[in-house]
Amino acid sequence: MIPILAVAGTEAAQQGFLETFGVNWPFFIAQLINFVLVLFVLKKFAFGPIQGILEERRQRIAAGEANLEEIAKKLAESEQTTALLLEKANADAKRMITEAKDSAVTLGEQKTQEADSKAKGIIAKAQEAAKAERVQMAADLKKEFGRLVVATTTQVSGKVLTQDDQDRINQEALLSVQN
Repeated sequence: MIPILAVAGTEAAQQGFLETFGVNWPFFIAQLINFVLVLFVLKKFAFGPIQGILEERRQRIAAGEANLEEIAKKLAESEQTTALLLEKANADAKRMITEAKDSAVTLGEQKTQEADSKAKGIIAKAQEAAKAERVQMAADLKKEFGRLVVATTTQVSGKVLTQDDQDRINQEALLSVQN
């Protein structure tokens, strides 16, 4: 193989390098113009729009990622806000429960005091009624006792007593009973 290259090398030096490889200048220039035209057409109508589409996709993907990050931030903020609202709601609920318990205790105490004062009022009225009944009974007893004394005296003495006699006998009888 080396002898072939050596032979080719000497011939190339004699004929010229491009003629050795069979380069035909008019076809070469036509091929070159065709290549440039095909490259231009492909770049203009094939590669350009494809690259534009790819760039647009890259931008949409980048915008989507930015939106995703923004949504993630908003979600995190929303979760924090929700947690804060839940804590506040729990604190409010606990406060309301405490206030309700305190109110119930206060109301219970008030009702107990009201019931106690009503009971005392009822007891006082009952005592007054009993006292009034005792006074009435004592008056009725005095009257009955006086009537009995007068009736007994009338039967024993055999005479009819006047009102003055009856009052005097009643007074003497009551004084003797009270002492």
